[in-house]
Amino acid sequence: MVPADVQPRRYTAEEYFALEVKSEVRHDFFEGQIIKRPGDTATHNTIVGNCMMALRQALRHSESQVYTLGILLVVSENEHYTYPNLLVCCADDGAGEIALIRQPQLLLQVSYPETEADDHGLKFNQYKKLPSLRHYVLVAQPTWRVEWYRRNEANEWVIVVLTEPNEVLAIQELNLSLTVAQVYEETGVAQLCVKPQELERAPEPDVSLSEE
Repeated sequence: MVPADVQPRRYTAEEYFALEVKSEVRHDFFEGQIIKRPGDTATHNTIVGNCMMALRQALRHSESQVYTLGILLVVSENEHYTYPNLLVCCADDGAGEIALIRQPQLLLQVSYPETEADDHGLKFNQYKKLPSLRHYVLVAQPTWRVEWYRRNEANEWVIVVLTEPNEVLAIQELNLSLTVAQVYEETGVAQLCVKPQELERAPEPDVSLSEE
């Protein structure tokens, strides 16, 4: 048993990178802590694949590119590194020996029940500090729910919640048009079955947003 007064070890970014290269599983890094990421599920992989295919098609012949699988996002140099499920950035942002992305335009995360609070709270609050970031998309796994956060011209974050099969995640500057049904295609995830008034009463994450 570890004594209560013993503090967990703090790592440097250099130590994190050295360990991550040798590790068979992925870890995030936040203020000296190395945090193991949850293992992927079949549902998670299918949702990511559906969104990846749509984004890759949308971004053909553009200056942007979609990345997944082991690409590290630099949220704060030497302080915070993480692996988004999908990210879109300029094609040359990840150039170099180490695949580090610093200027994402879009981040997409498929939430697990155990990561949902962080995805809405701590992580999003950190992501909002990235000047290049315009879109943050959270996809639920237990049911059909896509939350699209976008930064408007007034530098305010606006949320659009999509739950119906034909509702569209439409991001004009990325040429993306993706229905909720396409996001969850071949996943076996059940559609959200609640009355509209119950959705209105459901509390939204406290991230100081306006809603369209």
